[in-house]
Amino acid sequence: MQPIQIDVESTGQKPPGKTLYALGFRPFFLAAGIAAAVLMLGFVAAQATNIWHYNYFDMMVWHGHEMLFGFTVAVIAGFLLTAVRNWTGLETVTGSKLKWLVMLWICGRLAPAIPGLPPILVAIIDLAFLPVLAAILSRPLFKAGQTRNYFVLPLLLLLTVANALVHMEVLGMTGDTAQSGLYLAVYLVVLLITLVGGRVMPFFTERALPGVTASRWPWLETLAYVSIIIFAATDLLLPDSLATVLMALIVALIHAVRLYGWGSWKIWRNPMLSVLYLAYGWLVAGFVLYALSAVGFIARAQALHAFTAGAIGMFTLGMMARVALGHTGRSIQASKAMIVAFLLVLFAAILRIFSDADVAEGFVAVSGLIWSVAFLIFAVVYIPILTRPRADGRPG
Repeated sequence: MQPIQIDVESTGQKPPGKTLYALGFRPFFLAAGIAAAVLMLGFVAAQATNIWHYNYFDMMVWHGHEMLFGFTVAVIAGFLLTAVRNWTGLETVTGSKLKWLVMLWICGRLAPAIPGLPPILVAIIDLAFLPVLAAILSRPLFKAGQTRNYFVLPLLLLLTVANALVHMEVLGMTGDTAQSGLYLAVYLVVLLITLVGGRVMPFFTERALPGVTASRWPWLETLAYVSIIIFAATDLLLPDSLATVLMALIVALIHAVRLYGWGSWKIWRNPMLSVLYLAYGWLVAGFVLYALSAVGFIARAQALHAFTAGAIGMFTLGMMARVALGHTGRSIQASKAMIVAFLLVLFAAILRIFSDADVAEGFVAVSGLIWSVAFLIFAVVYIPILTRPRADGRPG
């Protein structure tokens, strides 16, 4: 696979509408940063007070659903709308059309908390976003005939299936599918991190560190993707089985070797690189922790949060920080505030994993608060970057 050129030149066309809606990453990264903080603070407050206002979802289901289909999907939307434009050289939605797409995402967040709204309508509103996004992306992808990038379309549709499994249980259509839907969503996002990481991390490393050559082995790249798919299928069909334990350890080994091949000790001099390597390290740790949870050494939630708070949290924050700088014509360097944000998410993930131990139950709230502060820092630092024209005066 060819590397994604995150900060390459734009097509040169003047974007319609206001600056915030000039390109997909701008409104969706801003929305994701705010949502990450607000949604987590809402969950911490609900747990602390044991008060849960009217909501379509149960509190714990709402937390998992919104962190995946709210926050994470916003990051995915912003990234793909921008990346597909890069890959194809063709415009994705901008201006008023992009604004309506953002509004559809916002409606999905608000609908579950509106009293009196028919539950089926709540589900329809929330489920609509991912298929609409897939339809928008399909046009430039098919027009350019870039078959190697078609993978984003079935991935978005599978995320829709995962979301539907959650809604089906809430609507009483099934007995116990919400958890399966949430786990499927986690594994699909992990697969996306694997795909995107394989394209960008060696490229970013070689570009930022002259003289460093990232090792890529085609057979290992194929195993990296296939192994996650096999693990996800095994876990969903045979949870906590010996087969799943062995598969988890095999996946961890494959991705540890992959990560080692890309890296160099010099990455620790560059926070924009090291945050992505730490995120990928959490992915490896997640599979190891899953194997330990399956044999009863730790709680399964600890493995889950290695994937979510660790891998997804750090990778999304690192990618949003980098993509926003590259696509606004700025130098790709982490500010002191963003270095603090990277460290806070790392610390929040560590606390969240240890919070499942009997001696540290109170760490859940602390971890959530630290996570929220990290993404608030991102929002504050990047509001002027995301809402102002490119520093080099070019469109996009």
